[in-house]
Amino acid sequence: MNAQLKQPNISFREMQLDDLDAIIQIEKVNFPFPWTVGNFKDSITSGHYCVVLKMDETVIGYAILMMVLDEAHLLNISVAPSCKGKGWGRHLLNHMMQVGQDKGGLNMFLEVRTSNTSAITLYESIGFNEMGLRPGYYPAHNGREDALLMGVAL
Repeated sequence: MNAQLKQPNISFREMQLDDLDAIIQIEKVNFPFPWTVGNFKDSITSGHYCVVLKMDETVIGYAILMMVLDEAHLLNISVAPSCKGKGWGRHLLNHMMQVGQDKGGLNMFLEVRTSNTSAITLYESIGFNEMGLRPGYYPAHNGREDALLMGVAL
């Protein structure tokens, strides 16, 4: 008997309010100071490009992109812990870079905690460069944490 492995159905689609429970579960596990449901609702209603990455029927990642003139600003990106290290974050980031370019963006920018070395490594591997430092940008358990401002030409 020849058993074939079923390949997962991977898709991107616009974020919907019904996705927020799954998104908040991922957000709370991945970030020490997670976005709230209100933050996500505001992004959806503000017209930002809000996308989910689905595997079959399960949300495994999400990202939010804000366009300002010809600049794409990645506000949030995350994948479920069980999907980390499998290339899904890179896939999601590449999708958002393409969206930024399609929407007329010449450059993409993002902020990342200086302690988030795995994300920094991913961003650098795709071509992002350090553009500056934002002192005390993020809340932290012991005060504030600096953010790296990173950018890449689209």
